[in-house]
Amino acid sequence: MSDYHKLSHRLWYSGWHRICQVVAITAFGIRCFGREHVPDQGGALLVSNHQSFFDPMIAALGLWREVHYLARDSLFRQPAFAWLIRSLNAFPVKRSSADLAAIKEALRRLKDHQLLLVFGEGTRTHDGRIAPLQPGMAMMARKAKVPLVPVVIDGAFEAWPRSRKLWRFCTIRVMFGQLITAQQIADVGDKAAAQIIFQRQQQMQHRLRRYYKRKPYSYPPLEV
Repeated sequence: MSDYHKLSHRLWYSGWHRICQVVAITAFGIRCFGREHVPDQGGALLVSNHQSFFDPMIAALGLWREVHYLARDSLFRQPAFAWLIRSLNAFPVKRSSADLAAIKEALRRLKDHQLLLVFGEGTRTHDGRIAPLQPGMAMMARKAKVPLVPVVIDGAFEAWPRSRKLWRFCTIRVMFGQLITAQQIADVGDKAAAQIIFQRQQQMQHRLRRYYKRKPYSYPPLEV
């Protein structure tokens, strides 16, 4: 990519980023915590829970670095919308099968020192709870030699659950948690690393809901 295209892309992304910030702050009073856990440089795999259609926008609003996204392939069926989200660093993944092309593209971007956001649950939550992370996410981070960063979005489920056709005003918060390095993943194994991230997400969600006077969710004990 030429310097001109890099600059124009950066301006385009920054413009949308600012517009979304203004909308999110005005409509949802959005606040972000723990941004110091996101590396200032180099690749990192941001693993977020998935509460609503807002999530890709919300998860990136507090970060000054550009974020890239794995998005389900059905979002790319409408040409105009596909062009828009591709221009904002999204690329498709097939959820119904092991998408090797998407995995290769994810690894390429991580090795190219990008921040990549994925939703470990694969689909939006039905009840607000966070589903366990699949070991494949830890495997990707390990292979790309980048850290895993847990991300929790809270309030988006109340604002726009999958059972509602239209969103409503509700306070939304985002928290970034303590990362796990690629070496730590290699030391404990992919499955254990995934469980650690899942446990940290639960703790982060609990803290946010307690602090903002929301009833915390209950979870069964993790398998050892």
